[in-house]
This record gives sequence, structure tokens and C-alpha cells, in this order.
Amino acid sequence: MSNPGNLLVGIGCGAVTIVLLLGLVNMLRGGSPNFSQKLMRWRIGLQFLTILIILGVLLFRQGA
Repeated sequence: MSNPGNLLVGIGCGAVTIVLLLGLVNMLRGGSPNFSQKLMRWRIGLQFLTILIILGVLLFRQGA
């Protein structure tokens, strides 16, 4: 990862993965459904943010 764009994309993907795994662990352990819903909302928001970052990096690279 040589530039900040790649680092931001990696951080975004890592955050989505962590929230997804936390949700799976909560579901497998029979945890709170409210907590599962909260994690799902966080995952969707993080995915949206990560996609925006990816699009921004691609647009920046085309212009440069």
C-alpha cells in the first residue's frame, strides 16, 4: 500500500470485515437481536462509506 488512497480503502474493508465477524459471532452465540440489528446498520454504513472512498480514489487517479 504505497499511497493514502490504498490505505483508506484497506481500513474501510477491514472495518466492514470486523463488524461482519462481530455480527456472526453474536448470532452464533445466541446474543441480543437488538445488538445484531445495530451491527447490521453499522456494517451497511461502513460499506457505503468504503464504496465512496473507492470511487473517490478512482476519480482522483483518473484526474492525476
